[in-house]
Amino acid sequence: MIQSAYLSIRRAAFHAGLLALAALPELAAAQSSPFLTGATALQSNILAWLTPIAVILVMALGAMAMANRISWGWCIGAILGIAIAFGASQIVSWVRGMFGV
Repeated sequence: MIQSAYLSIRRAAFHAGLLALAALPELAAAQSSPFLTGATALQSNILAWLTPIAVILVMALGAMAMANRISWGWCIGAILGIAIAFGASQIVSWVRGMFGV
């Protein structure tokens, strides 16, 4: 008797779990792209590394400008590099929007 009650409870829990998985299709189907997950993780890691590097670069450019030892081509290149590195996701979405992708 106890064993049959235990089996019926296990069956009910199993069916409740199946019903929960059917009710949440994002968990049941797992449609997340592994490439997108990896690319997002890579992007966040690169930005985490680039943030202190960009700060140090701006400080070095400021020190060189104060000492009047700067080539303005380096300054413009650094500004463009920082803008591209930190604005990459916005640039990609803008280009995708232009071409309708």
